[in-house]
Amino acid sequence: MMNSRSCICVSAMKPCCRFLISFKSSSLFGVSPTSSSRLINSSKLQCRKIDSRSIRSGVHCCRRIGLDRNAFCNSDSISWGGSRCSSSSIGGGRGRGVLVIPHVASDFRNQSTSSSSSLGSHVNKDKSFESLIFAKPLVFKELPEKESGGEDAKFGNVSVERETESEKVEREAWKLLRGSVVDYCGFPVGTVAANDPGEKQTLNYDQVFIRDFVPSAYAFLLDGEGEIVRNFLLHTLQLQSWEKTVDCHSPGPGLMPASFKVKSVPREGNDGSFEEFLDADFGESAIGRVSPVDSGLWWIILLRAYGKLTGDYTLQERIDVQTGIKLILKLCLADGFDMFPTLLVTDGSCMIDRRMGIHGHPLEIQALFYSALRCAREMLNVNDETKNLVAAVNSRLSALSFHIREYYWVDIKKINEIYRYNTEEYSADATNKFNIYPEQIPSWLVDWIPNKGGYFIGNLQPAHMDFRFFTLGNLWAVVSSLGNQEQNEGVMALIEEKWDDLVANMPLKICFPALEQDEWRIITGSDPKNTPWSYHNGGSWPTLLWQFTLACIKMGKLDLAKKAVAVAEKRLKEDQWPEYYDTRSGRFVGKQSRLYQTWTIAGFLASKKLIEQPEKASLLFWQEDYQLLETCVCGLNKSSGRKKNKCSRFTPPRS
Repeated sequence: MMNSRSCICVSAMKPCCRFLISFKSSSLFGVSPTSSSRLINSSKLQCRKIDSRSIRSGVHCCRRIGLDRNAFCNSDSISWGGSRCSSSSIGGGRGRGVLVIPHVASDFRNQSTSSSSSLGSHVNKDKSFESLIFAKPLVFKELPEKESGGEDAKFGNVSVERETESEKVEREAWKLLRGSVVDYCGFPVGTVAANDPGEKQTLNYDQVFIRDFVPSAYAFLLDGEGEIVRNFLLHTLQLQSWEKTVDCHSPGPGLMPASFKVKSVPREGNDGSFEEFLDADFGESAIGRVSPVDSGLWWIILLRAYGKLTGDYTLQERIDVQTGIKLILKLCLADGFDMFPTLLVTDGSCMIDRRMGIHGHPLEIQALFYSALRCAREMLNVNDETKNLVAAVNSRLSALSFHIREYYWVDIKKINEIYRYNTEEYSADATNKFNIYPEQIPSWLVDWIPNKGGYFIGNLQPAHMDFRFFTLGNLWAVVSSLGNQEQNEGVMALIEEKWDDLVANMPLKICFPALEQDEWRIITGSDPKNTPWSYHNGGSWPTLLWQFTLACIKMGKLDLAKKAVAVAEKRLKEDQWPEYYDTRSGRFVGKQSRLYQTWTIAGFLASKKLIEQPEKASLLFWQEDYQLLETCVCGLNKSSGRKKNKCSRFTPPRS
């Protein structure tokens, strides 16, 4: 029987039909042609519009499994409504079914939502027809041959020939990272949280988490691979518009999902085809049903990093991407009852996603919020429509940086000041503005705080200061210049001084110290996973290594980053890349730790790449914005009759 092919493209925006001619001995579309050239049966081509509400998530891809069937399906450009791609074929013989789908971000002249009209602005600047239609798959890049003439296998630019033990660890890590890649419609869209072959209960570790994918994205970008990151950004952007409801209540439209999973279901009928779709979780299935506040912040940070490291700024200029940024900002900047510029969140709304007493204004969220605001300010197209939003971003940056620097920072001098606080002050000029009782200073802190250095506390609310050291928040305060120069140096000095507490046998403690005894029972609710010095309660998390490396490079402490990487390198491969480590010094693999945890692997690789290419790190962190400080008009200068004071945020640049 003569082979006939049909392609059905269904989109909620401008449907488009195409047919292609197959040439003998041509491999233009990545499939082997039949022995004779035939024109695709154009009578089988159809396009029809569907109701986006009938689709569970952004993009659907339908394909039929069979023998000797080569299906080509042309998806439309990314849209808010969602699209699906179906293919079916009839034929005989023995062969292998192949699905070839164009890259989700291929910007056709008449399809792209980009505000730029240039057709040639694509990743890698490849203007060939094939590159415009098809994305390049993940490949192992080859290095020039050595003088010996030997041809080596390469994994992330690591040579196998005469490799050292360090290179063996890195080679295995690249192999595992690439093995964790998730494909959707034939193209990479992310990495699973963990890929432990010995684990029977996957729970949600087989999903792609936004926060977990960030170190994977940085590793790929630093290795010259941008396609998977671009695909991830666009697909998660589509999920942002998906209707989400929990107990008859819907959050704001800018909320990003915590994770998504590629699923497939059989199509109607008995033709053997199935449909792939992205099933997103916005917190409605999460333990505790907490929405992921940090997902949208990480998405904006990653979007900027993609542009900086690839040079492809067309992605952030697209209309749909600009809309996504604005939706996230409007959700974060919405007016509320809070008197502070910090974001008010519930417990478990970030990396620490279980009850750990971080509800309120946790440092991690504030540092990521500040970073995302700085990213958004760089990427937003300023026009009449966005000028008010940009002004709001600038005002929030100004207020937020002052608030964190002034009230979250502690060193030995500040703690001594709190120790002597008067309480119950009712005055606009009160020293103890938050009515903090000196008895709140924990006994461990009195002896632990060094004479040199300091840190940003974990949380601040009326009559409450959480004096625990939270690593991620402090590192991002350094990376984003949320702290001033002196404070940033103080954070790094404290980590170096307290190396045995915060690094020890495995970098780095997620927080210090652990909650124990009555504190653990009251604050965590006797959580059996967050027992003292385990998991989020003082566990050691290797994924924090890449953020530590970035902060070290910014502050001129590359040797400190190398020291931490060397500590991790000794154990990670042998211990099978666990999610976290237990005990005060990080000696044991976590009691419930998943093995072959992807962001452990990716954090290590991103650190290695940053150390190899420290010049690229400068693209990923921020210096102090003195213009923002100069335009600051804070409460210190507004009261009539009060002596004008210089804003305490200002630190003059060092020569």
